[in-house]
This record gives sequence, structure tokens and C-alpha cells, in this order.
Amino acid sequence: MPGFRVTERSVATNTLANLQVNLQKNQDLQNQLSSGKQITKASDSPGGAVIAMQTRSDMATLNQYSRNGDDGMGWLNQADTALTSASTQLNRARELVLTGMSSGTGGDPQAREAIAQEMDNLRGSLLDLANTTYLDRPIFGGTTAGNIAYDQNGVYKGDTGQVNRTIGANATVRVDTDAASVFGADPDNVFTTLGQIADDLRNNPAALQGDLAKVDTAQKRVQTGLSGVGSRYNQVSQMQQAAENRVLDLRTQLSNVEDIDLPKTITELSLQQTAYQAALAATAKVVQPSLVDFLR
Repeated sequence: MPGFRVTERSVATNTLANLQVNLQKNQDLQNQLSSGKQITKASDSPGGAVIAMQTRSDMATLNQYSRNGDDGMGWLNQADTALTSASTQLNRARELVLTGMSSGTGGDPQAREAIAQEMDNLRGSLLDLANTTYLDRPIFGGTTAGNIAYDQNGVYKGDTGQVNRTIGANATVRVDTDAASVFGADPDNVFTTLGQIADDLRNNPAALQGDLAKVDTAQKRVQTGLSGVGSRYNQVSQMQQAAENRVLDLRTQLSNVEDIDLPKTITELSLQQTAYQAALAATAKVVQPSLVDFLR
């Protein structure tokens, strides 16, 4: 069979093509070392690029869950602080009622007036706590667009909407607190109760026994509310921690897909540079003057 004809031009062309391949490998390794990534575009590794994109998408979702958790814990922290203070205020209200009861109907009117004034102050303080806000939104006001949950008369101005935060793929937690469940429903809420106690201290001390029972009921509502807030806070905190832990795992997986093995890449680059130098030397020997050049 006749063989292919080998010419100086074909030898030179093939040699230069191989030299170009070596040069391209050298450049690829240098790019990997300078960027620290083995995948900088999809064509570098189509399968790896798909995995990297999915991993980044999952990380973005989990980071959003974590941010939602931060916001939710902000709401719940405010509620916990407000209700803890409210519980303290109601304890004081109970003490005042007992003091008024010990005075009896024949007690000093001026002393009962002083107690009544402190009760009025407690009512105002509780109203301020009930209007506690987080990021300018009342935490006991539902989804109201207003900036208060109760007016100065103790009338609820919020709504029954719920503020929820998604903290997991199948986990949504309410982060506001239902006002009626902790302060009582209008018109028999805690503010009405404290106002009535102040009036009874001034005008009807015999009714204080019944008022005491109402204060105890109000205190139980607040304590139950505190328990619920604490439970939701723990749930949000645990879900947020789980999301952050998962992000760390995904970051490791992403690094395994995208990042270079530094010692291995340095070794490969050194070998490739040696190979390139050898190719240059071989090319220099192949591309020699032809017989025609000598005849000239």
C-alpha cells in the first residue's frame, strides 16, 4: 500500500499544533492557580457546573431562612421583654389590690387615693408595653399598618392578622403575639380591669376582692403568653442553627467541586512546564533548514 507522503511542511505543522496544545494546558493550569478554581466556566466541567449552580441555589435559600430566623427572633425577643415586664407590673398591681383590701372600707381615703394613682400609672405603663414595636411595627398589633396596638383608652386598634416567618422548607412560625390572648379581649381586657380597680380603690373598696381574681386571671394570660413566646423562639433558633450548619456543609461540597487541589495543581503545572520546554526543544530540531535551503 502506498504510504502518506511526509513533507517538511506537514512535520512543522504537526509539531507546532502539538506545541500549541502544550501551551494551552500550561495556560489552563496557570489560570486555575491564579483563580483558585478548577471551574470558572461551564465548559470546564459541565457536570461540575450543574452541581455548583444547584449548590449555590440551595445555599441562597438556606441563607434566606437564616435571615428570616434573625428577624423572627427580633420580634419574639421584643415580645418576651414586654411580657416579662407586664408580668412584673401585674405582680405589683396585685400587691396594690391586697394593700387596698387590708385598708377596708373604713381605711384612709387619702391612702387609697395614693394606691389608686399608682394603679393608674401601672395601667399607663402596661399600655406602653402593649404598644411595643419592632422595626416600627407593633408586636401585639397583628398586621396593622398603624404604629400602635392600643389607644390611650385601652381599645385595641390592631387586627387579627398574623406575622409569619418561613424558617425552613416546611416550617413557618408566627412571630407576632396575639394581643387578646395575653391582654384579654375588649372590652374586658387588662386595661379595663386596672382602670376599674383604680375606681374601686377610690369609690368602692368592697369590690376589690373580685378585682383580685381578675388580676390573677390577667397574670395567668401573660404567663401563658410568655411560655408560648419562649417555645416559638426556641423553634426559630433551632431551625436557624440547622440552616447555618447545612450552609457550612454545602460550602464544603461546593469547594470540593470548584476549588483546586493546590499541591496537586502546582505539581501538574511544574510537569506541564517541563513538557512544554521539551516540546520547544523538539520543535527547534524539527524545523531545520531544508535541502533547498542548502542548495541556495
